[in-house]
Amino acid sequence: QVQLVESGGGLAQPGGSLRLSCAASGFTFSNYAMNWARQAPGKGLEWVSGIYSDGSKIAYASSVEGRFTVSRDNAKNTVYLQMNSLKPEDTAVYYCNAHLALKNYWGQGTQVTVSS
Repeated sequence: QVQLVESGGGLAQPGGSLRLSCAASGFTFSNYAMNWARQAPGKGLEWVSGIYSDGSKIAYASSVEGRFTVSRDNAKNTVYLQMNSLKPEDTAVYYCNAHLALKNYWGQGTQVTVSS
């Protein structure tokens, strides 16, 4: 079965950095685009970034462009989100997402808290 497992969240100071990972299994990872999304307290789900199956195309939400970098390692079935220059408004649960066969799959999420 499809599994997505995020890790790497935690507490960071404003201006700090964190690197999130999402380990995928149960499908041919290298054939599918992957996305990151987040949900801040009391708010809806916000798409953050996406990356094509071969990494040839990448996109970011305007709120994170220039600060976050998405990448993937198809040999390790893992997608990453490098988050730099973190702001308090980046505080959220971060999820990775795969859209397979007309169905969306989500991980359990990893909490990122940005606070001094």
